[in-house]
Amino acid sequence: MLQAVHHVALICGDYPRSKAFYTEVLGLRVVAETYRDARDSWKLDLALPDGSLLELFSFPDAPARPSRPEARGLRHLAFAVADVDAAKAWLEAQDVAVEPVRVDELTGRRFTFFADPDGLPLEIYDR
Repeated sequence: MLQAVHHVALICGDYPRSKAFYTEVLGLRVVAETYRDARDSWKLDLALPDGSLLELFSFPDAPARPSRPEARGLRHLAFAVADVDAAKAWLEAQDVAVEPVRVDELTGRRFTFFADPDGLPLEIYDR
């Protein structure tokens, strides 16, 4: 019945900062941007090259997400890349702190983590 992930929705604390991070640093393409007056909320639809989507929302006074220690719910969001080292170097050139590259003991593939402006763990993973 399920065929693919259609989109992932994220709530940010500082909309302009997160919008810049996802569009300028990560290079996601803006599909649509909508301000919803009734909710005092922005919704930004972003596309990845494979057609999958991220929805970035802003809500006034949204509580912080517990990240450490890890909490129930979404653990992290992983992006496939052709070259982990090149992607890591590019992120670091954008002043994004990136953890050392590791090897997944189950798949043998290389990966590393970084965080978005709200501390959401993001992963780049060898395709």
